[in-house]
Amino acid sequence: MRTEWIAQRRGESNVTQMHYARQGKITEEMRHVAKRENLSPELIRDEVARGRMIIPANTNHPSLEPMAIGIASKCKVNANIGASPNSSNIDEEVDKLKLAVKYGADTVMDLSTGGGNLDEIRSAIIQASSVPIGTVPVYQALESVHGNVENLTPDDFLDVIEKHAKQGVDYQTIHAGLLIEYLPLVKNRITGIVSRGGGTLAKWMLHHHKQNPLYTHFDDIIEIFKKYDVSFSLGDSLRPGCTHDASDEAQLSELKTLGELTRRAWEHDVQVMVEGPGHVPMDQIEFNVKKQMEECSEAPFYVLGPLVTDIAPGYDHITSAIGAAMAGWHGTAMLCYVTPKEHLGLPNAEDVREGLIAYKIAAHAADIARHRPGARDRDDELSEARYNFDWNRQFALSLDPDRAKEYHDETLPADIYKTAEFCSMCGPKFCPMQTKVDAEALTELEKFLAKEEAVSNA
Repeated sequence: MRTEWIAQRRGESNVTQMHYARQGKITEEMRHVAKRENLSPELIRDEVARGRMIIPANTNHPSLEPMAIGIASKCKVNANIGASPNSSNIDEEVDKLKLAVKYGADTVMDLSTGGGNLDEIRSAIIQASSVPIGTVPVYQALESVHGNVENLTPDDFLDVIEKHAKQGVDYQTIHAGLLIEYLPLVKNRITGIVSRGGGTLAKWMLHHHKQNPLYTHFDDIIEIFKKYDVSFSLGDSLRPGCTHDASDEAQLSELKTLGELTRRAWEHDVQVMVEGPGHVPMDQIEFNVKKQMEECSEAPFYVLGPLVTDIAPGYDHITSAIGAAMAGWHGTAMLCYVTPKEHLGLPNAEDVREGLIAYKIAAHAADIARHRPGARDRDDELSEARYNFDWNRQFALSLDPDRAKEYHDETLPADIYKTAEFCSMCGPKFCPMQTKVDAEALTELEKFLAKEEAVSNA
């Protein structure tokens, strides 16, 4: 799709969507996003220029279908996949990618830490993907030194970041906001540091007694991202790992630094979104979203969950989808899904499906709550199909048509039941929607009620 669009920019030193938007240009990517979002190209350009929207679209990922993440666009959902040293391989991860896209993932993050050659796994995922791909380069940096954090150098980090950019990664999680002076702030937490990337950098700083190399070399990362149009996903290394730790001094200190880094990237026309918590009680979710907008100048917010309670291992796709819907309602631009395996193990294909559907529900509910134009159209159409007992149409409009049909057909599998005016819940005699009230009957009823009221008043 993008091969010709990209060729027109070859040789330019800054090829970011923000760079063109700030020059007043509307790129083909912006036009495509405008059609997908049912918005004007001028609005898309202005939001990208302002920094409230990003279009993650690496120039080395031509098969990408451009999409937008921002408060003016629909609430998006990211799915995490990735091979680990204990499980999975290239084929499994590509299959997970395809499944994620099938069930509506707007972006996919490759969080591979092992299980094969990381470069080959990443390349296969990018080549197979029509959605933006994100990565966390710290993982491969650590793998390159066999897990010996103290052996990492700033150049090691930069080399991996540029490698990912060259391969076509559309956005990278950069844990540059974790400063050495923030480390003592976690001492009163129950779960300390739960970010893998943040934990790696914390160990590096504790060993070397030096500032975070991703912070001190942030301008070098900016220069890499300008060349390929890689978007920053500024990582929240001190996100709370339990509700007890939510909204504490450690989390909010890092957030302030993420705001500073956002504005530094914008000085070079590099796109930014900011990652957020984590585990947050329901009564603190609105505060967290509004605080991020304030500190980070309304850069798109991208949250993991948040989980609103900590007592449901095995069901954290539910505990987090509750928080995700609330976060989306208050203005979060993208939700990172949580699967039933969160805290327990590496997700398989079915876990990816369960997590994605839970989060597509949350994102859609947020779009309805924010009164986005057309957000409820599909709901109304499905409701009409339900009322008319058009079972096949109801399945087709479902977020997961296969599951809807599967559950219906468990008890009523024959084709004749696809037009039946009942399901197995109420049976043929007790379905209330069989009581069809037509316009003529309503008119007669209204006349009768009017007469009754007149007699009563007399």
